[in-house]
Amino acid sequence: MPQPRLFDRALVRLAPEDPAEDVAAFLQGLVTNDVKGPLPVWAALLSPQGKVLFDFLVWPDGDGLLLDCEASVADALAKRLSLYRLRRKIRIERADNLGVYWEGHAGDGAAADPRLRALGQRWIAPVGDEDRAADAAWLEHRLRLGVTEGQAELRSDKTLWLECNAVDLNGVSFTKGCYVGQENTARMNWRQKVNRRLLVLPLDRSDESRRRAAYPELGLAVDHLRVEDIIPDLAPHWMDLTPPA
Repeated sequence: MPQPRLFDRALVRLAPEDPAEDVAAFLQGLVTNDVKGPLPVWAALLSPQGKVLFDFLVWPDGDGLLLDCEASVADALAKRLSLYRLRRKIRIERADNLGVYWEGHAGDGAAADPRLRALGQRWIAPVGDEDRAADAAWLEHRLRLGVTEGQAELRSDKTLWLECNAVDLNGVSFTKGCYVGQENTARMNWRQKVNRRLLVLPLDRSDESRRRAAYPELGLAVDHLRVEDIIPDLAPHWMDLTPPA
């Protein structure tokens, strides 16, 4: 039976090559979210300054983990993680025999998207010759809900993680301990200094000078706006624009 697959997504596997290796502990010290708790979670690998390099969903995989990421950056993500591996006996490679699958509703056994339940459900399964592409439907569904992701919208090494709405969309843990870029991210949160946000809005309301991506076929765009310039009626219901007390 054909399944709705996201062909624009790929999986990177982190697997122990020694039973003593703790893959979750390795990743825990690198990414923004808690990967030792319930999975999947949305997380990012940041620069030391707290800017996004890669975003992905983290899934359990026996003694290892799977990173559900953009297919176009899977090799670069694996290479970057390998730089941190040093002499640890952890295998980091693409898992091209597996695919990411999605439906726009939740509740029949797959995992609800950890960012926002309305995003629907995802699951990992072996790829099949009869898989049907769900990428266009996913893109529209995600953008209509105001959720941004990926290099085209977040921009590698250009946007601070909290500007990507990571707090509202469960993409960061402030209690799990250190990771790359944690110091600046935590400081921004404690001081309530998130001055800009990514916002999906109608293309005819987009500011070209602040635009990150445009989707003319959907009549939508993604802008990187100062918080005070965001019109509340254009913000998604989940976005908290309440000024700090």
